[in-house]
Amino acid sequence: MKNVIAKMMMIGMCCLSFSACQTTPKHLVSKQVLPNNSTVKIFCDGAKTCEFERVNHVRIVNENTHLADYDAIQKGYVRLQLSSTLESNHLYLTIPAQQQEIVIRFYPISLDRAEKINVIHQFKANQTYTFSMYRDRIKRDNNLLSLSTPDPLCVKLLEGQRVIRRFCKPYNVLTGLGEFVEQKNDFKSLKDN
Repeated sequence: MKNVIAKMMMIGMCCLSFSACQTTPKHLVSKQVLPNNSTVKIFCDGAKTCEFERVNHVRIVNENTHLADYDAIQKGYVRLQLSSTLESNHLYLTIPAQQQEIVIRFYPISLDRAEKINVIHQFKANQTYTFSMYRDRIKRDNNLLSLSTPDPLCVKLLEGQRVIRRFCKPYNVLTGLGEFVEQKNDFKSLKDN
């Protein structure tokens, strides 16, 4: 009996020592790029969920798997909001402050249908930006045709708490499709949205 216990202890110690020699898997190691004076933070909100598809040519979140891309993690672009791990929009970006093209997928209702927006913007250092989706509620006539047309989807770009750009996607009655179009600089009506 003592011999069996001794052999089991020896096997257990060998397994423990071998597991200590293992290296950390490549997908768990990320290059930590600490925020500094030349980076910006970019968030998205306002929909059931939203995902950053890419920044310039760097893929951020895969459209099919909804997982962060390894290259984006290695570059230090992808960050996790610890305060919102149970919410749908838990990722944000930390990228260099310069002109960047950002593609964002908003899912206003479910993960079955995404609304994509491409934005090229000159991001300023030490700023926080938020892309926020909302419906532009329009006062309409009370006839059935007017009421059946959905309100346009809009995305506002906030620098801190100030709206700096706005894009809307009006509903096209003929095709049922539309594209996000930048609106004029009249942001007084957006304070309540």
